[in-house]
Amino acid sequence: MNWSDLGTLAPVVAAVLTAAAVLLVDLAMPGRRAPAIATALVGLALVAAVVVSLSGHTERAFGGAYALDNLTTFLDLLFVAIAVLTILFANDYLEPRSLPIAEFAAVLIFAVTGAMLIAGSADLVLLFVALELMVLPGYLLAGFARNDPYSTEGAIKYFLLGSFSSAILLFGLAYVWGMTGSTRVDDVAAALATAVAKGSIAPGLAMGLAFMTAGVAFKMAAVPFHYWTPDAYQGSPTPVTAYLSVGPKIGAFAIALRLFAGALGPLKADWLPVIIVLAALTMTLGNLVAITQDNVKRMLAYSSIAHTGYMLVGLAAFAGGQQSGLAAILFYGAAYTFMNMGAFAVVTALQRRPGVSSQISTFAGLGRREPWLGALMFLFLLSLTGIPPLAGFWAKAYVIVAAVQAGGWLTVLAVLAMINAAAAAFYYLRVVVYMYMREPAEGAAPVTPGLLFRAGLAVTGIATIVFGLLPAIQTLASNAADVLKG
Repeated sequence: MNWSDLGTLAPVVAAVLTAAAVLLVDLAMPGRRAPAIATALVGLALVAAVVVSLSGHTERAFGGAYALDNLTTFLDLLFVAIAVLTILFANDYLEPRSLPIAEFAAVLIFAVTGAMLIAGSADLVLLFVALELMVLPGYLLAGFARNDPYSTEGAIKYFLLGSFSSAILLFGLAYVWGMTGSTRVDDVAAALATAVAKGSIAPGLAMGLAFMTAGVAFKMAAVPFHYWTPDAYQGSPTPVTAYLSVGPKIGAFAIALRLFAGALGPLKADWLPVIIVLAALTMTLGNLVAITQDNVKRMLAYSSIAHTGYMLVGLAAFAGGQQSGLAAILFYGAAYTFMNMGAFAVVTALQRRPGVSSQISTFAGLGRREPWLGALMFLFLLSLTGIPPLAGFWAKAYVIVAAVQAGGWLTVLAVLAMINAAAAAFYYLRVVVYMYMREPAEGAAPVTPGLLFRAGLAVTGIATIVFGLLPAIQTLASNAADVLKG
């Protein structure tokens, strides 16, 4: 091993050290929540600083298995932001339930470390190892409320189905290795390009492609591999649900970018029809089922499935010849992170007191009881709907425009995406109706979030507005996507 490789991998190393530091602080000061939180936040700030210091660099480490480039930097910063927001929102929920914040923060940071490793993976073996490092802590987080049977049920379902999907993905990776003779992303792409030029694609490669598509589709909760999502989201502690709705999803799309847009790029014509079907089914079913939900956490779970469908439209646009489809996915992931975590944060605030449900009736009169909290929830729901000029509008616009520019059947997919976006307004605005047009329940307790929680809400609210008004974010996404050109 070359010691300079550790310098290239510095953000991941810093994240691991941060998780270890949180555990050591908790060991030295057991039961003290403030030191553990401070250590986690300061450590993550240092991780972000390391990532920024390496921005603009293009390097390879460990024999080419890990790539540091603009795509890695963009995704690393996004994953760090997800971890910071989750910790800011978590303590208000965990403390009243006597759940430890230090263990929560350490497990979360280990999960984010896996996601960061995915972002830079340039080797199929490293990609799979990084995926497992991301999802295994996720199973622990889903069942973090050990005394809650719903949390345990959701975690078991997530673990069992997640294990099967990981095995399926590994089968697919093995087929590709067997057909191409390499696990390096660049070498696989070159071997496949040669095979395509000769017009001879082995049947085993098609089998591998099918396995990989199924495995990745599960991780991003695409229909029909979405069954774990509603139960895992509803049963998990609400801050964990906020993390699961964005962290593993964006991690799965990072896999799709490195795997499908990178290694399997020469086979775009073969996997394009599959992605079109997955995108159409995912956004349509997600929205249709979300309409029927009376539980806001479950509604946001099905909404999350629908947003996976919109992001898949960007992947389909790339396969159809539009590089802008990849930039649209990255921008969508960034915008969705802040507006969706903000919406879950409001649910978390209402559930700070144990025993409060996430039924839509809980939101009755929120706009009058807690004007600032109601206004923020209104903002997040408008953005999730896709109302201009908020971040959610531009996220949807970029993927739809990319699909229209690709032409053919992708134009039909773009029209379907617009219809689905309009249909989604019904269940998002239904919550707004309850907040402003229903009387609050008798004896509803006041909501008193802590300082860190308020800071997290402020960040998500500002980002939801700024991402819609600042073109520089789209420029950063385009620069990151350009790494996968050719």
